[in-house]
Amino acid sequence: MERIVILGAGESGTGAAILAKAKGFDVFVSDLSTIKPKYKAMLDAHDIRWEEQQHTEADILCADEIIKSPGIPDKAPIIKKLKEQGTPIISEIEFAGRFTKSKMICITGSNGKTTTTMLTYHILKQAGINVGLAGNVGNSLALQVAETPHDVYVIELSSFQLDNMYDFKADIAILLNITPDHLDRYNYEMQNYVDAKFRIIQNQTKEDAFIFWNDDPIIAREIAKRNPQATLYPFAETHEAGVKGYTDHGKFVIETSNGTFTMEQELLALTGTHNLYNSLAASIAAKVIHIHDDHIRASLCDFTGVEHRLEKVARVRGVEFINDSKATNVNSCWYALQSMRTKVVLILGGTDKGNDYTEIESLVRDKVRALVFLGVDNTKLHRFFDQKVAQIEDARSMEEAVTKAYHLAVKGDTVLLSPCCASFDLFKSYEDRGTQFKRCVRDL
Repeated sequence: MERIVILGAGESGTGAAILAKAKGFDVFVSDLSTIKPKYKAMLDAHDIRWEEQQHTEADILCADEIIKSPGIPDKAPIIKKLKEQGTPIISEIEFAGRFTKSKMICITGSNGKTTTTMLTYHILKQAGINVGLAGNVGNSLALQVAETPHDVYVIELSSFQLDNMYDFKADIAILLNITPDHLDRYNYEMQNYVDAKFRIIQNQTKEDAFIFWNDDPIIAREIAKRNPQATLYPFAETHEAGVKGYTDHGKFVIETSNGTFTMEQELLALTGTHNLYNSLAASIAAKVIHIHDDHIRASLCDFTGVEHRLEKVARVRGVEFINDSKATNVNSCWYALQSMRTKVVLILGGTDKGNDYTEIESLVRDKVRALVFLGVDNTKLHRFFDQKVAQIEDARSMEEAVTKAYHLAVKGDTVLLSPCCASFDLFKSYEDRGTQFKRCVRDL
């Protein structure tokens, strides 16, 4: 019996273990951290052997194949040993793809992935499609393939997931943008990160679709190099030669071989340029798979957005508070600042990922009244922003950050949590950071 070892027992690892067990593999799960009770119960219910807070090499190095959690870096000692002996290492998505013929709509990009994924899922769900939500959001793809199969899956893919995907094919691939992110995982080489993102189009044929932002210079350069085999569906803010999604004189327009879809741009539920791109990408995907115009239009009008992404929290004595905790890179913060129509008190900081803050410098100078640095080590932030913004404060907790931001703001201002950084210095996750922000705001 072939032996599958799963490293990491979160959502993806547990789902992969259950699918592997269902397909008759000898399965072992190992997690260097503590496994959540929910996942222990799921593994126990399927009689799957597991361990936590250790990696027992005798049980791992004998695997025929490894399914690795995307959060485990290649530099981890156990991964190095597995690579040295030539053991294949794949992702949960790669494994699940072997056991389904369902249509795959896959979304990646440095920013906008979650919103585009959720909007695409919303359109298909409202249209009555038997659709599953997977990847970085929703339930594990492997678990759904094992227990609740769907006709179509909408999958949010990070570069980490794409790194360990080889034979998997996206029927529709969406690449929203590429800006520096996670460079600490890619030896601070931008091209390594770009290569990871472009794995989303590997194995595609002319029968498949590749949807992308036409004005991204990195995407344009790489397309010229790679000559994708899929049918191309570029989108842009305004009409350009060859684009399939754009706006024109207040109209939102999608053009495919399945016809042309139009609606008034002002009716879109999502606002801001970044959300326009997300709406264009999702709508092209929906049109490609023959979703009726009425369903697309209705879903674009009533979609409510994603928690922790430009989420309005409350107005406190004339000061608006917005939770953008999901902005874990500089470009995300740029989009957030670009959409602001008032003076801003900006809360940023956390675990730096090789950030270059010059991208937001002009917006900070133009729109930001004060900065609050929320992190264990704010040295890099001070080095860049000192003397560029008149008022700067440091905080070591969310309560302190929110209180200081509130006192720095004046009536009519916006306090924006858009950190540019990962959350792991002070918080469990960006969700934890955003939830704490909302609680502290409501306690003011």
